[in-house]
Parts: sequence; C-alpha cells; structure tokens
Amino acid sequence: MKPYSDRRARLLARMEPGSVAVIGTAPEVARNADTEYPYRHDSSFYYLTGFSEPEAVLLLVAPRGTAGAQSILFCREKHAESEIWDGYRYGPEAARDAFGFDFAFPIGALDEHMVRQLANATALYAPLGRSAAASAQQQRWLEGVRKLARSGATAPPVLRDLPPLVEEMRLFKDEHESAIMLRAGEISAGAHARAMRFARPGVYEYELEAELLHEFRRHGAQFPAYTPIVASGPNACVLHYNANNRRVQDGELVLIDAGCELDGYASDITRTFPANGRFSKPQQALYELVLAAQQAAFGAIAPGRQYHDAHDAAVRVLAQGMLDLGLLAGTLDEVLAQKTYTRFYMHGTGHWIGMDVHDVGLYRDTAREDKPSRLLQPGMAMTVEPGIYVRPAPGVPEQYWHIGIRIEDDVIVRDGGYQLLTGGAPKTVAEIEALMT
Repeated sequence: MKPYSDRRARLLARMEPGSVAVIGTAPEVARNADTEYPYRHDSSFYYLTGFSEPEAVLLLVAPRGTAGAQSILFCREKHAESEIWDGYRYGPEAARDAFGFDFAFPIGALDEHMVRQLANATALYAPLGRSAAASAQQQRWLEGVRKLARSGATAPPVLRDLPPLVEEMRLFKDEHESAIMLRAGEISAGAHARAMRFARPGVYEYELEAELLHEFRRHGAQFPAYTPIVASGPNACVLHYNANNRRVQDGELVLIDAGCELDGYASDITRTFPANGRFSKPQQALYELVLAAQQAAFGAIAPGRQYHDAHDAAVRVLAQGMLDLGLLAGTLDEVLAQKTYTRFYMHGTGHWIGMDVHDVGLYRDTAREDKPSRLLQPGMAMTVEPGIYVRPAPGVPEQYWHIGIRIEDDVIVRDGGYQLLTGGAPKTVAEIEALMT
C-alpha cells in the first residue's frame, strides 16, 4: 500500500494548510431489474487508495499548526447476509489496517463527519460540478456547518476543484504503475498475436474478439480496457467501429484495436494484418507507409520535446507517402498547409494512457498565454498510433479502396527517450506473415 499512501501525502502537501479534500468512488450502475454492470472503481479514487469496493469515500485533512494530516476512509460495514450473496467486504476496521488509513468509518457516518471536519476548514477540495448528486451533497455539508455559526464555526470560504490536482499527479507514472502497464502491454501483445494466428478468411470478427478476451482473462487481466475494435475490410475505415459482426473475406485486411486492463491500468494496441496471411502490394505499400510514420513519431519522443512533435513527424511522413502513391496531388508544403492529408488521416497520433485508456492530463501548457503543446517529461505515458483510411471516392486509386490501417503502441517517456511497453505484438510485414503462415 505504500504507493497509495505516498500519493495521498503528495496530494496533502499541495493542499492549503487546514483544508479538507473529499473524493468518492464510482457508483454501481443497474444493468436491468436486479443486476448491475460489472463494477469498476473511479480511477482517481483508486489512485489514492487502492480500494476497489463501491460505496466508498476518501477524506483528507491537511495539517495546520500542531494538528497533523489525516487520511480517512468511509466504506460499507461488514454484513454477513450481504457477503453470502455478493462476496467479502472489508468493513471499516479491516480496511483501515489493510490500506493504511489513519481512520475508517461506516459510509453512513459520512455526512456527520464532513460537517465536523469542514467547520473552520480553510478550503474544501472536491470534484465540482461533476454530478448533481455530488453538488447537492456538498451543499448539505456546507449548510450543516453554517448552522453551527452560533458556536463560532465557519464554513470553508473557498471551494477548489480537486480533479485537476489529482490528474496532474496521475500524468506521471511511478515505477509501481510502470511495472503494471508493462505487464498489461505484454498480455495485450500476446492477445494480438493469438488473434493473428487464429485469423483466416471466413471467420467472424466476433470470433477474433473472443480470442482476444480469452487471452486477456487467462493471464489475469480483469477487463478489456475498452470495447475491442475488430474491423475487417471496409469496417477498418470506421475509426470507432465495434459491432464486430461481419464475416472476414479473403484478400482483406483486419484491423484490431484492443487492450486489456490489469490492476486498474490500461493498455492500448492496434495491429492490422491480412486475413489470408499475405499482404497484397497495395496493402503492403500503405502498411509500410504507416509503419514509417510511427517510427518517425517515436523519434520525436524524448524529455524536452513537445507532445505535438510526434504527431507532426508522423503527418509529414504520411503526407509525403500519400503524394508518392497518388492519393494526393500538389507539393508537400501545400498538403501540410492546407491539411488535405486529413481526407485519409483525420485523427491525432496519440493520447495519454494510464488508469484510463484516454487518460487524464493537460496536453497544453495552460500557464502560458499562447498555450503551446506541453513539453514531455519522464514518467508520461502515451500512445503512438498513426493510420490511413481510404474510402472509395472519385480520383482515389481503386487498388487502395476499403483499406484501413492503424498501428498503435504504448510508451513511457524516459530520460533520453522512451520505453516501449507493447513491443511483443508482431508489427513488421515479415513478422506478421511469418506468424500467420
């Protein structure tokens, strides 16, 4: 539990003396009359606690004067009958000892404790405006404090939005997080290799999805990090396709965008491969163009480089390739200035990754008036995912129609460069064809 207690200490150090922070986990969500969707904790709550049960709230009290910092958990009580039906609950006492809190209380006592803790606090840090229920609850707490005015109690004069503080912390992965993300990448890479070995003309996209999910779970991953995309033929030109119900045809490419979630951390890999195990010449030409764009993006990742540099490097390679292959006309400078490449490449080259597959954290330096792309620093984790998507259209060479390709990997910025987390998934034409034949 040390990584979690260390994070709480770091957050407390950023809070005003005598202030209070409160953050709850995600609610359970009903799927139908008497069942819920598989439960998944709130990422920031879990980041600070390591506690994965529902109906839980973390309260942090920053030190002031001789009063030290406090870390308090509110959670469900032990309940023998509920545990028969739904499984083990820690209960406050066991949770306090197991997860390293100073105090723990039943969730039903939250309102009473919050009124007491907020009396004379210098500020309240909480997720502001994120839900009507949370806002109403915060208002009740403040009203409870104001009712104590005759005894000299005052409500916090300042409300501060807590998520930006936690999200900036989450942007930088420590070694504990990096190790989990590396393992998640290894599991997901193995799943992509398994899908390639299983693939052949005539299978359904959902059969390939089943191979992925089997590999995730048998290696201990708790969930897919997002709904897998298994897109064959023309479906690969739909960026967020996830129906996964088409039958794969001979001569087509299959694009799979899928990653597992392990111990609260996501991986995100995309691979594109021929259903019959052999790239056609037009497929290979586009594939190697995207692969070259990814390599150019990797070369722009290092501490001190701007986040956007990787995208710019990939776009430059893709745009020149589109010109060389007859997909676009003009000069490279014209294509870049007019952004005509977006006809075939319309998304960014990556995003932050961590506890959420599209993880939290600012992409621009908001402290500066011009808000430039922020500088990369060690510990930042990001995806690198150039692509090309060619739909039928007048003037577009027919040999490229219905070809959609994306190649995506996860990296963590390190001193001098980056660490690749997902290198186990075959990626070159030679590697893919050797695996599938």
